[in-house]
Amino acid sequence: MPDQDGGTLFPFGTGLSYGDHGDEDENEDEEENEEEHDGSFQLGVEELLDEEKALIEGKKVGLITNPTGVDQELNSIVDLLYNDKDVDLTALYGPEHGVRGSAQAGEYVDFYTDEQTGLPVYSLYGKTRKPTPEMLEDIDVLMFDIQDVGTRFYTYIYTMAYAMEAAQENDIPFIVLDRPNPIGGEKVEGPVLDTDYKSFVGNYPIPLRHGMTVGELAKLFNNEYDIGADLTVVEMDGYDRSMDYNDTDMSFVAPSPNMPTVDTAYVYPGAALIEGTNVSEGRGTTRPFELIGAPFINSTELAAAMNKLDLPGVRFRAASFTPAFSKHAGELTHGVQLHVMDREKFNPVVTGVHLVKTIHDMYPADFQFREENSSGISFFDYLIGNGWVREGIENGQSVSSMQKIWEKELKGFKNIREQYLLYK
Repeated sequence: MPDQDGGTLFPFGTGLSYGDHGDEDENEDEEENEEEHDGSFQLGVEELLDEEKALIEGKKVGLITNPTGVDQELNSIVDLLYNDKDVDLTALYGPEHGVRGSAQAGEYVDFYTDEQTGLPVYSLYGKTRKPTPEMLEDIDVLMFDIQDVGTRFYTYIYTMAYAMEAAQENDIPFIVLDRPNPIGGEKVEGPVLDTDYKSFVGNYPIPLRHGMTVGELAKLFNNEYDIGADLTVVEMDGYDRSMDYNDTDMSFVAPSPNMPTVDTAYVYPGAALIEGTNVSEGRGTTRPFELIGAPFINSTELAAAMNKLDLPGVRFRAASFTPAFSKHAGELTHGVQLHVMDREKFNPVVTGVHLVKTIHDMYPADFQFREENSSGISFFDYLIGNGWVREGIENGQSVSSMQKIWEKELKGFKNIREQYLLYK
């Protein structure tokens, strides 16, 4: 995760309420969806080049992307646009980890020239996280094509939001090429961000698991938080929100060095809360966010305690590992591996909070939340999006009572979210 950085934040808007839908309505939706699509699936980038190329033809294009910006044949969008005689690709913009994905989490990225195309690459994770007017001088349209992972504290969605602000301020149209939410677009889980805890790992009041695509988030950010960009979302074809990444038959390209598989993405909304503690979240292993541990933990005892909770859809296996880098690098570390047995039943946020609380309670002399800053905020607070969950863990509050509090917060977000859903 990156260092903290503030950002522009506007008041949370109001929205429409959910309607009740019976089985008959759901069946009608399914039939309509079947009539509308022939079973094929098209990404936003493929729809752009096949059906909506007029959006960029004859224009100087700036592209925000990384290694996930590929079509279903794994052709890079950089190469597709650069080699297209109808498109003038003039600049690249890299988020955290860079355009080619070579930088580790939080690693500063500077301006450079792309070796394969000779194009300038402006870093949005260096001296600035928002494109400056100078960075945008030679473009007519700014485009975003990056795979998100469905979790509030993944930084790419804020790179997108900052770029939308810059596009609006410089009168440049902004295009989002939509991609699937790899952990599905139906479930919405976890606390909604308290705006007192906004940062680059949470700049808007959305929950930990938002259940939206990047295109849907772009529309929500643009309207609810008054960005006001000239926004176009190139939608996917043949996608519905019940699909996870595996349902698309696409190859998964790691969106960052420690997000190697779809399995990682599923545990990430909860397991990444461990980053706010002195316990390893598995960075420096082949199973980041699935392996959790510290030298002071007894792996057999922790696995037994977690399995005794009988959390839905997940089992915990006693495991030992030695991280190659990050926390406890080079030290034999003991803990558990999370095995998701049923993705439909699995609740990553509840599981993650239980994991933090259990380790806190079992090892009070060794466990620590990361140090508070001058404002009294720990990195854990930025990740969970408030201060009261950490306080609840320290005061012995049950996870179920905490969940009841954040479930109330979710209702307002779900009402707003409903207005921006593009897919059935």
